[in-house]
Amino acid sequence: MFKKVLIANRGEIAIRIMRACRELDIKTIAVYSEVDKHALFAKYADEAYYIGPAPASQSYLNMDNIFDVAHRTGSEGIHPGYGFLAENPEFAHRCEKEGIIFIGPTSRAIESVGSKIEAKKTMKAAGIPVIPGSENDIDDFDEALDIAQNIGYPVIIKASAGGGGIGMKVVRKNTELVEMIESARSVARSTFGDATVFIEKYLEEPRHIEFQILADSHGHIIHVGDRECSIQRRHQKLIEESPSPIMTPELRKMMGGDAVKAAAAINYTNAGTIEFLYSKGNYYFLEMNTRLQVEHPITEVVTGVDLAKEQLRIASGEELSFRQEDIKQTGWAIECRLNAEDPLNNFTPSPGKLRRYRSSGGPGVRVDSGVHTGYTITPFYDSLISKLTVWGRDRNEAIARMKRALYEYIIVGVTTNIPFHKAVMNNEYFRRGELTTHFIDDHNIIAEVEKIVEAEKEKGATLASAIGAEDKKVAAITAAVGAYIQARERNEYKR
Repeated sequence: MFKKVLIANRGEIAIRIMRACRELDIKTIAVYSEVDKHALFAKYADEAYYIGPAPASQSYLNMDNIFDVAHRTGSEGIHPGYGFLAENPEFAHRCEKEGIIFIGPTSRAIESVGSKIEAKKTMKAAGIPVIPGSENDIDDFDEALDIAQNIGYPVIIKASAGGGGIGMKVVRKNTELVEMIESARSVARSTFGDATVFIEKYLEEPRHIEFQILADSHGHIIHVGDRECSIQRRHQKLIEESPSPIMTPELRKMMGGDAVKAAAAINYTNAGTIEFLYSKGNYYFLEMNTRLQVEHPITEVVTGVDLAKEQLRIASGEELSFRQEDIKQTGWAIECRLNAEDPLNNFTPSPGKLRRYRSSGGPGVRVDSGVHTGYTITPFYDSLISKLTVWGRDRNEAIARMKRALYEYIIVGVTTNIPFHKAVMNNEYFRRGELTTHFIDDHNIIAEVEKIVEAEKEKGATLASAIGAEDKKVAAITAAVGAYIQARERNEYKR
């Protein structure tokens, strides 16, 4: 097992990994940017080192600075968390080259699914269903028209090197195709440095379902159950649950089996996720994420498997702690991503200082966070405040518990998407499990958010007044203590 690990990330995911390391008696090294000097994750680690200014390109994406710290501290492994360098094959390759263990898959495995076109080819060859569409870059418009007409409109244009829905364009007729291809290509070139795009059939009313994978270097591959991630904005997940409301033992066996086959097809090791789209009784391979997912807590809650610990064990050369028959999903888990963003303004980020922060608690509640009262959500990174996960004996209890947990949250100083989460939990279609990736628009959730925000204004004003009074009281006490100390220093007080 490792003795010392560097975490090349920040915020709640850095703390999550450090917690797993601490339980395994592994020393942790944090790296931080200028604005994260006093962040909780930097204080939680055994050691912490500055790696650059606030912009990620000069700090958390600066490989030279990260490796310099790794070598200076004698770190045996680097855990990338998610985002930043987590799915960068060059970073994984450099770890391999410099004799530091990358706590994740090999660089070759990352590269093999980094291109969505190549990933589709690999999965199709392995017998895994893929969405009908082109198998190569679309560089001929006549060919593109033929493909679109053959698979039938609507179609979607995607960047091969992309992710997070960036640059996706839905096309519903021939006259839009050329313009949308050019637009998608432009976004792909500027965002990913690769203008390769392809065409797929656009699935109506799709659900986003994924399977957690664990694979060791001894040839053992298992899936750790399913997750439903259909509640999204701009193709970014906001609410996830496990299991999926539509899952049956038969469907889980089929999809889980294909997820394991997908990992085997690229000789995968460590933790990963196989993502599928499900529509009208059929499912199709979407993509593979070669890292620990943001939503991994819901899998841990329903299975009891500590995925971060398994990552560390696998990377150190150990066999999996579980076999497929050991994995049981018990009860129901839901995760809400609480972000500093305004759902009434197209989910625009809302950076600022947290004047008050109080998370929820009680039975069946888990909070993954890296913030506190006085912490500043900066505009430089993701606006995530915390991940709120609840467990219930069944889906109804999980929803009721999430509603209670959201009620308990107090965040003052930034606009958050908590009203959005409340609106979804109250929605009858959500409660019935009738979900699609278009859920927000299909059910006019934002209108419900407006009602909740309006209803909570009075409560917010009362809270703000109380906090203001408390702030004044604290300020007065602080000033008095300061004056007393200064007076003592001037020997104005005698005893």
